[in-house]
Amino acid sequence: MVGVIMLKGVKIMQRSEKISHAVIRRLPRYYRYLGELLDSGITKISSKELSRRMNVTASQIRQDFNHFGCFGQQGYGYNVENLYEEVKKILGLAKNYNIIIIGAGNIGQALVNYGNFKKRGFNITAMFDINPEIIGQKIEGVKVYDANKLVGFLAENEVDIGVIAIDGGKALETADILVAGGVSGIWNFSPTEVPSTDKVAVENVHLTDSIMVLSYKINGL
Repeated sequence: MVGVIMLKGVKIMQRSEKISHAVIRRLPRYYRYLGELLDSGITKISSKELSRRMNVTASQIRQDFNHFGCFGQQGYGYNVENLYEEVKKILGLAKNYNIIIIGAGNIGQALVNYGNFKKRGFNITAMFDINPEIIGQKIEGVKVYDANKLVGFLAENEVDIGVIAIDGGKALETADILVAGGVSGIWNFSPTEVPSTDKVAVENVHLTDSIMVLSYKINGL
């Protein structure tokens, strides 16, 4: 069942149905494209034009947005700024998140060096590692702590998201520490799959999966 409430003049759907993973995966793309439209000075856009730019059918775009509210007007299309702000809220980007990274190797350092995280409100506050040569150093202003101090850091600091950027052998143990420490989400870059729990959301990122999909596409040409 779907109920409707009014919020600042916009119809917002109160949902009892579960949003599909495919729809959720498209939301960041919508957010990115809408941001680019704003930067270009475009104030309104139709689902047909957005479809052409994103290579997603207009029908799919309308269906996706209808899961969350009635954001467009027939004959007018979408107000780009309003839709951008609504998608921002849906993605939870209206707030800031404190992030720690466990593993200060190549992946961990690459994440710290990626400036767009901070622009989106994802603030990396600390890193943890077992390598004595890097413990105590700062990477892009973020201090690397001894991994043995992770439990204490979680007890004394507010951490929303824990990033696991270590080998798979310690991934599950590290995830248990993060869950016990009260994080809301885990972003896992290790080869080991980390399961979600009732209280903690998990996003498993397998870097080789994407390039294997590319390999399939190349060989399917």
